[in-house]
Amino acid sequence: MHDDAGTATMNALVDPTPGEPDDDAPGLPGPGAALSAVPGLARIAAATWLHATRWGVLASWRLSRRLAAAVRDPQQAASLARELGVTVTTVTDLGRAVAAGVPLQQAVADALTTEQEQRAEPDPVRSEQASLREQGTALLDRSRDVWHEQDQHPAYARILGDLAPDEARVLLLLVRSGPQPSVDVRSGGPVGRVHSQLIAPGLTMIGARAGCRYVDRVPAYLDNLHRLGLVWFSREQLTDPEEYQVLEAQPDVLEALHSQRFTKVVRRSIHLTPFGEGFCRAVLLPADDASAHPSHVAPDDGEGEGHGYSPVSG
Repeated sequence: MHDDAGTATMNALVDPTPGEPDDDAPGLPGPGAALSAVPGLARIAAATWLHATRWGVLASWRLSRRLAAAVRDPQQAASLARELGVTVTTVTDLGRAVAAGVPLQQAVADALTTEQEQRAEPDPVRSEQASLREQGTALLDRSRDVWHEQDQHPAYARILGDLAPDEARVLLLLVRSGPQPSVDVRSGGPVGRVHSQLIAPGLTMIGARAGCRYVDRVPAYLDNLHRLGLVWFSREQLTDPEEYQVLEAQPDVLEALHSQRFTKVVRRSIHLTPFGEGFCRAVLLPADDASAHPSHVAPDDGEGEGHGYSPVSG
């Protein structure tokens, strides 16, 4: 019964017009002979009876005419693709290959090989999604494992690769010396902040106090540390006013204050986040360091917004 069905399918594809006389060119082999002439293709396509029938039909003289027509007519290409169970791209590629002089048997073999390779190749998007899902499942499994112990956050190793040496010095300053003062210089004076403009934002002495090699890069350092979730910028000032007296006497702050007639200083501060404190203790401080370090205020809702910083020498 399979042989009869295969013959019917073959005849329907090779000769889609019922009643049309068989006008195959003299000397051309029939579909069965064409399939036997390409044993490599037959072995691949014969994985199922349907594949053997499908690719056997392709090896015919009359089908080559339909392929040539499919290249010119998208509707015929779609129709032939449905009949053969392949994509329209496969049909048009076959038609172009035959039109370019490639023997039909070779074009069929190449098309089948390409199709097999494409099916064998994993979809990178799906593979990545599957990998992420597997990692998520493994993570949840570890969370349910009461015997699993993790001494430090797994993100610490990745963060180390995103830090510059000077940024490590900034973190050590913050963890050992506590929150650092910063000031904004604004216009307005006694008029208030109604028409106030920012003249110099985030002036600090962090670069000098931390011993940074590239003091001019401190604004970028602080932005990166903020991006990594290690520091945050508070709108509140520190309790010790002497911290600001030294900062406000620096040349860059004085220059900004004297740049206009009416100016004022807005005091702010820079803190480690709780995550940043844990990172410093786990990664930067010596393992035997049992000394007490200054505390930092955790960011509140609406605080911790980053803004530009300028280094202050001295």
